[in-house]
Amino acid sequence: MKSPRIDRRTALKGLGGITIGLPFLEEMLVSTAAAAPQAPAVPVRAFNVFFGLGVPAPIQTEGFEGVLEPLKPLADKLLIMRGVDQVRCDQKGINAHFDGASGAFTAEPPNGEARAGGPSLDQVIRKAHHPNGLPADQVPTLVAGTFFRRSRVSRYVHSYNEDGTVAAMMQETPRALFERVFGVVNVADDDARTRRLKLSVLDTVVNQYQFYTGQRSPLGAASRARLSEHLDRIREYEQRAFALEQQRADAPKMPPRSELAHGGAADPGGEGIDIMLEELRSEWRLLADLYALAIQTDRARFGSITFLAAGERIRLTGKYEYDGRLIHEFNDARQLNASGSQGCSHEWWHKFNEKKDNQQLRAHAHMKLNEVAYFMSRLDGPDCVEANGRTILENTLLTISTESGDGRHNDPKRELSGVFHAITGAGGRFRTGQILDVNAEGLDVYNTMLETMGAGRPLGPQKRDSRVVDAIRA
Repeated sequence: MKSPRIDRRTALKGLGGITIGLPFLEEMLVSTAAAAPQAPAVPVRAFNVFFGLGVPAPIQTEGFEGVLEPLKPLADKLLIMRGVDQVRCDQKGINAHFDGASGAFTAEPPNGEARAGGPSLDQVIRKAHHPNGLPADQVPTLVAGTFFRRSRVSRYVHSYNEDGTVAAMMQETPRALFERVFGVVNVADDDARTRRLKLSVLDTVVNQYQFYTGQRSPLGAASRARLSEHLDRIREYEQRAFALEQQRADAPKMPPRSELAHGGAADPGGEGIDIMLEELRSEWRLLADLYALAIQTDRARFGSITFLAAGERIRLTGKYEYDGRLIHEFNDARQLNASGSQGCSHEWWHKFNEKKDNQQLRAHAHMKLNEVAYFMSRLDGPDCVEANGRTILENTLLTISTESGDGRHNDPKRELSGVFHAITGAGGRFRTGQILDVNAEGLDVYNTMLETMGAGRPLGPQKRDSRVVDAIRA
C-alpha cells in the first residue's frame, strides 16, 4: 500500500498573502517503489549573526573557561576560529566600529556611509543556489536585529547585495518581524465578516489547519500532534509580539508597539541610552524566537540577525546571572563615573588592557555570547530535527562574527586582527567541535567557506593570490 505523502513545500495559505510553512514531517519523506523511503535534500541556508563590540583576541585564548562559556553547550556543533585577520577592511581615518563591522561577512572595507564594499556570504550563497530567485512563498532575505546606534548602516545591517547595497529592510521590532514573515491580517471596518476575525494569522488558515489535524488528514498521529504544537507555538509568539487585547468581541484593540526606543530616539545625538538588562533581553529573545521560527517554517533561508550594533552605546543596568550564579551587576554610568557617551559600555573596550582583569568588559562580552547562544539553541531542539536526522542548526551555515579584535583605536593592525568568528557545520561541510587557531586572512576564510558551500563566486580582488584554509573543512 502506498503511503500518503505531502510535499516539503506544502504551506497553509491565508488572507493577504499570509503563508505558514509546515515543520518537517515524516510524510514529507520521498518514497519509491523499489527502495525504502529516502530523505529529501535539506535546503541550503546561510545566515550572518552579528554582535557588537567584539571579544578581544587575548581573552579568546581562555576558551570556554572565559567569556566563551555560554557557547560551551553548543561546542560540538560549532567551529570557533581564532586569529582571523580583517586588517584589509581598514579604511584610513575611520575606526573599526564602522569598517570592521562592514567587513564582517564581506571581508571588504566599506564603500561609503550606507554601502558595504561587496556582497555578504549569505547573498553569494543565495545567488549560487537560487539564481532565478526563491519560491514565491519565501522571504528572499530576512534581516532583523535589536540595536540602538544608528549612524552608518553597516553598524547594524549585515546582509549585502553584489553592489554593496543592503539586501533587505531591517526589521527591528518583534511586531514588524512577525508581519514580515507571516503577513498582516487587515481588519476592514466596512466588512462585518472580516471584522469578526481576531487579529491572528492563524485564524485565516483555520480550515486548512482543521483538515491537516482532522480525521481526513494525510498525516499520521505523530505528525498531526507535531503540527498542532507547531501552530500553537506560532500563536504564542504572535501573542507575545502583539500583546493581543480585545476591545470587544468583534474588534480587537490595535497592539502596542515595542517598548524600547527605536529610530532616532534610540540614538539621541550618538550619546547613548539608558536601558535595563531585562528590557534588552526580553525584546531580543522574542525577536530571536521569531527569527528562528521563520527558519523552522521554511519562510527564510538567507539573511542576518544583529544583537547590538557596532560601537553600540548603551548605559546598561541590572544583575546578570548565568547558570545559577551572579556574573556581574551592570551599572555602566556609575562604574565609569561618567554621563552621556562616556558612560556607555562602549568605553570598556577602549579601556581594555590585557594586563588587567577587565571585569566589566568580560561581563558584557559573556552576556552577548549568551544571547547569541540563545538564538542558536532555538534551532537545535527536538522540534528542529530534519529529514537527515540533524537539527536545523547543524544543517545551516550560521556565521557568527563582530567588528573588532581589540577595542583600542590606536593600532588598526591590532584592532582588526583576531576578530572573533564561529561557524556551524552546514550539514557536515565544516569541521565542528573545536576551537581552531586558523591564523588566516578573513578573505581566505570566507572564500574557503563559499567554495565549500558550492558558491563559485569568490570575494575580493580577482588577481589576488588566495589561500585555501583547508583546516576548517570536514
